[in-house]
Amino acid sequence: MPRSSNPDLAPALLLNDISCTFVSKENRAQRYTAVANTTLAIAPGEFVSVVGPTGCGKSTLLNVGAGLLQPSSGEVSVFGEPLDGINRRAGYMFQAEALMPWRSALENVIAGLQFRGMPDADARALGEQWLARVGLQGFGDRYPHQLSGGMRKRVALAQTLILDPDIILMDEPFSALDIQTRQLMENEVLDLWSARRKAVLFITHDLDEAIAMSDRVVVLSAGPATHPIGEFIIDLPRPRDVAEVRAHPRFVALHSQIWAVLRDEVLKGYQQQKRLA
Repeated sequence: MPRSSNPDLAPALLLNDISCTFVSKENRAQRYTAVANTTLAIAPGEFVSVVGPTGCGKSTLLNVGAGLLQPSSGEVSVFGEPLDGINRRAGYMFQAEALMPWRSALENVIAGLQFRGMPDADARALGEQWLARVGLQGFGDRYPHQLSGGMRKRVALAQTLILDPDIILMDEPFSALDIQTRQLMENEVLDLWSARRKAVLFITHDLDEAIAMSDRVVVLSAGPATHPIGEFIIDLPRPRDVAEVRAHPRFVALHSQIWAVLRDEVLKGYQQQKRLA
């Protein structure tokens, strides 16, 4: 895909013909290609979900977009500019707990602002605003061990969004939550996203979640050498409630279409996991 000279027309994030091959530490002759010849573009303001079998390389692509992993080949651009090093225009919400246990909820939320040199009083005032926006007003002095799993995810969400990134990268952020808390968090993300319309690249293994939240769903093949094998426009009306939208006839039709593509890859991935076990 050619790079546009107009930054307003360029993708917020473009992974162009990306391949990622890893070399074994024990035997350098052994190589594993996790991602092969993959191109993925996310437009400004677009919410894109990537689904695929477990272990297929979804998180690898996210790390490439974040600048945490240098691809073996291909290029990454951010709003039309080549990415060199860490993607400073992106915020990353990890799957695993990433809160610092020795810092309170408020101190975790404002850590990035402090690192950037914002005066402490200003950072704390903005942090309190963001805690309120994610439903945690009055919980700023609590430490992570004093919060439920859903509350910790809200802190992590505020910690990511307070930096006002132009691109939001999310790696299965709600997979460990119970279904009720998960749906609350999904709706929370959609409300915050609709207010500011940042580009989102969302990694999930949950097809229902991907359809309910996204503008577009990209399906990856089973690994090794994962690559896109399907792309679906999610033309469900917005705003959406992630629980209610599942009963929409169009949701059911989209789920059937995407699952028809994804099902065989999930089975391939399952068989590969069994062989490695």
